[in-house]
Amino acid sequence: MLLRQFKESGPLTIFLIVVTLILVWASAFINLKGRFSLYFDLDPMPLYGLITGLIGTNPIPGLFFTMLLVVLMAFSMVNLNTSLFFINERTFLHALLYVLFSGLFPQYQLMNPALFAGIFLMLAIKRIMEAYRIQGTAYNFFDAGILIGIGSLFYANLIWFGLIVLIGIALLRTVSVKEIGITIIGLATPFIITFGIYYVAGKDANELLNLVRYNLFGKTAAFEFSRLTIVVLVYVGFLSLRSLGFLFMVMNSKKIQSRKTFYLLLWILVISITLYIISPSISVEIVWLAAIPVSYLLAHYFVFIRNKLVPEIFFSLLFILIGLIQFWYLW
Repeated sequence: MLLRQFKESGPLTIFLIVVTLILVWASAFINLKGRFSLYFDLDPMPLYGLITGLIGTNPIPGLFFTMLLVVLMAFSMVNLNTSLFFINERTFLHALLYVLFSGLFPQYQLMNPALFAGIFLMLAIKRIMEAYRIQGTAYNFFDAGILIGIGSLFYANLIWFGLIVLIGIALLRTVSVKEIGITIIGLATPFIITFGIYYVAGKDANELLNLVRYNLFGKTAAFEFSRLTIVVLVYVGFLSLRSLGFLFMVMNSKKIQSRKTFYLLLWILVISITLYIISPSISVEIVWLAAIPVSYLLAHYFVFIRNKLVPEIFFSLLFILIGLIQFWYLW
């Protein structure tokens, strides 16, 4: 019943997604004592520091602003599927799933640079996939590089997702040295401009270098997973593997562009997991990026699986588990 309603695309579904967002974020507003400073709050990247400076230290405006960013991300995810139609169904289910995943770690339901970065990553994905069938040099890759570079000025570790642009070139086109070159120039351009601004403003450029170095290679505190969180993550992993298996079963029946879009999204998941494992500066804030491909993957499964009862149970259980995390966080 729950899944069937959320698979619809009418006004009632949009209303229920908004209600879900409010419920998922309620504990963040109630339990303000659980807020804490993270390493990227201490020495933020330039654009993230600018935003936090404007909002101030009061957590309430920051929480409202972050909720709006989640709404913007959900809208961007719906827009991407509307433009490329790789799920082949008009649905808001992937947006709902992203809203649910935003409640996985209540401690990180606060102003977070990774969420800003996720929005720029979404824009970059769209520009990459719009290069499909473009004749001649596709300057979309330059645009995608710039978008990821700008996002990196919020969350430095997004720069590693520049690999996605290069993977996009390999997936969509015959590899061109020129397109690789303009991608690298695009990635570097926001940093070159920022260094220029520092120079004109009379600020020490070494300060920016140290800032980037700290955010890329500084060691963040280890996140302590509760037993409930581990259970939920294992369950999400199980659903993801099941959805991945289903996707590969039907992949050959999809159009070429749809297949390549899913492959690009899966690469984002692989890079996210790899960075979490090997990078000392990355903690569970990476969920804001990893949740993008996982949301699409699960939405595809829930929309197209023929069995009605089992997916309904899986979906309802996911809802319940996220709710339990939020309830547990209040105590």
